[in-house]
Amino acid sequence: MAQSTFSTMLTKVLNSMERKLCSKYIMLDMSEADAEAANQYFNEKSGISGVVMCADGTHIRIKRPNTNEHFYYNRKGVFSINALMICDHQQRIRFVNAKYGGAKHDAHVWNRSPARSFFAAKHRNGNTAFKLLGDSAYPREDWLLIPVRDANPSSADAQYNERHTAGRIIIERTFGVLKSRFRCLAGTRELQYAPSKCVKIINVCCALHNMCIEHGINS
Repeated sequence: MAQSTFSTMLTKVLNSMERKLCSKYIMLDMSEADAEAANQYFNEKSGISGVVMCADGTHIRIKRPNTNEHFYYNRKGVFSINALMICDHQQRIRFVNAKYGGAKHDAHVWNRSPARSFFAAKHRNGNTAFKLLGDSAYPREDWLLIPVRDANPSSADAQYNERHTAGRIIIERTFGVLKSRFRCLAGTRELQYAPSKCVKIINVCCALHNMCIEHGINS
């Protein structure tokens, strides 16, 4: 099969899967029961109330792009996409934004993300038990809780940071499970396609990851 024919077929398959699966399996909004279960989980893990999800960025390596390569050259000296993901207490990926290259900082991706507007609206509408845990790369907001910078050892702030880490570790585990399921996303590999196609691959992998959780399919 000619390379161009394969590429065209792959694009059609990805477009179809992205259209059908992502809207069904990736969603930020939660049922009241799911939100309560998430609150309970994060409170038990961290002692921090009102948390439903965690946010972080993960770099997915890609081949050197043909154009605008400087957008994708990250601080580790490789080409990548900096994919913002948000997970819940069940390791479901509730949101993914893989549109930005690895040269962009996590805070830049977050500030331009529709997820930020979503959580801000929740807070404005009085839902104060719908918060996120994020790392220190993110800006502190009423509904986005980050560690206290430069906390003195053994201080209350340091203890808070330890509890914060205990709650937020689930996003790292989620990345591990996702990349174990889909080895093309693992750090030892790189996607061999143009960035626009890599975005679709990442989105579809996240949807399939959630589908596995929903149907009890283990890695």
